[in-house]
Amino acid sequence: MSELLRASRPVSWINTAFPFGAAYLLAGGGPDAAFWVGCLFFLVPYNLAMYGINDVFDYESDMRNPRKGGIEGHILAPAHHTAILWAALLSCLPFVLFFLVVGSWTSTGVLALSLFAVAAYSVKGLRFKEIPVLDSLTSSTHFSSPAWFALALLGAWPSRAGWLVLAAFFAWGVASQAFGAVQDIVPDRQAGIASIATVLGARPTVLAAVALYAAAGALVACAGWPTCLGGLLALPYIANTARFARLTDAQSGRAHPGWSAFIWLNYAAGFCATLLIIWSLMR
Repeated sequence: MSELLRASRPVSWINTAFPFGAAYLLAGGGPDAAFWVGCLFFLVPYNLAMYGINDVFDYESDMRNPRKGGIEGHILAPAHHTAILWAALLSCLPFVLFFLVVGSWTSTGVLALSLFAVAAYSVKGLRFKEIPVLDSLTSSTHFSSPAWFALALLGAWPSRAGWLVLAAFFAWGVASQAFGAVQDIVPDRQAGIASIATVLGARPTVLAAVALYAAAGALVACAGWPTCLGGLLALPYIANTARFARLTDAQSGRAHPGWSAFIWLNYAAGFCATLLIIWSLMR
């Protein structure tokens, strides 16, 4: 159980459950069975699948990565690999069956896309995480697709503001994965792993992340009152990332404090976003 808990990275659970819950409520849904089952699914089993599969197939490179072994990634002993993969499959299965029953063809397709992205990012033979640019797009899909699924489950079509927020959230996800890859440039190259950061280099990747965060903020700022206030949440991400714009590839490991700050920054931004959502729902 300890291995299962560590492999699921509890510090990041909320990053996938929140988008589903928020989108479900904002699109007109209520605290019904689908809402609670979806929140639970994207809180724990989804993360066990996403991070557990990653820990299994990244074992060799994780052993060479000095930042692994804590909240940023568990080093999963080979003796537990099979058990983790089975636990990921079996924990997700009841939820998938539930959504097959209560959902539609559209929601089933979105869920299939989401779970495919979870597996494709890490599993041998696909390894989207080793295809530069696709790695960032796939990672962003991990965090954006719970919101897409919530809308599909309700049969709700996004408003103009909704499209802007969804686009901004996707841009945020791409920026975040790219920035996170910067700190791993040296160990990734040593392990022969390609990423958006190993191809572009530290400085261009950081600058691209800053630009994407700025684009995300600008998109939300165009979403109308009071949603536009959410555009301000991009500013701390821009500030946190931009301070590493002068790093060389050899110095890329120094971006790690920025990634550590990013993890906790998500909680602060999420708190502010929650207050904004409550305000929007009460208007």
